[in-house]
Amino acid sequence: MGDLTAMERLGAAIAAVLRPDDVVALSGGLGAGKTTLARAVIAGLGHAGEVPSPSFAIIELYEPPSVRLPVVHADFYRLADPAEVEEIGLDDYRQGAALIAEWPEQAGGFAHEAGCLSITLRPEQEDGGGGRIAVVEGGGDWLERLPWLMQSIPPAP
Repeated sequence: MGDLTAMERLGAAIAAVLRPDDVVALSGGLGAGKTTLARAVIAGLGHAGEVPSPSFAIIELYEPPSVRLPVVHADFYRLADPAEVEEIGLDDYRQGAALIAEWPEQAGGFAHEAGCLSITLRPEQEDGGGGRIAVVEGGGDWLERLPWLMQSIPPAP
């Protein structure tokens, strides 16, 4: 995935099949493109406005009609302990919403959930140059959707 257009295509493809209670867990180092991909998913769900990084707020909410389904965009980078997700009330926010989680490992991870789509972003080259590689793994609820998702990403122009 070499550029912003590729991230937008992947985000739109995820948004097309995203359901309430799904998790899109975005991992990768600083500057890997997690927030860029999260913004692309939220835009693909219909949000036309700004999508601020939730780095300091930890959680940003998007509700219909600006998006097709409720979305919780969370950035767990600043959590010192996974138990802090209970303190911020994450479970309450998640009810009936899709969760886009940046730095999911800081919150204890979500890969054990059937509705989790885990995406690890890393540089294509060791020196950080070039594009990004996205390693995508889906939980059980994604088994039928994952092949369609991968086929539906439009090719680069």
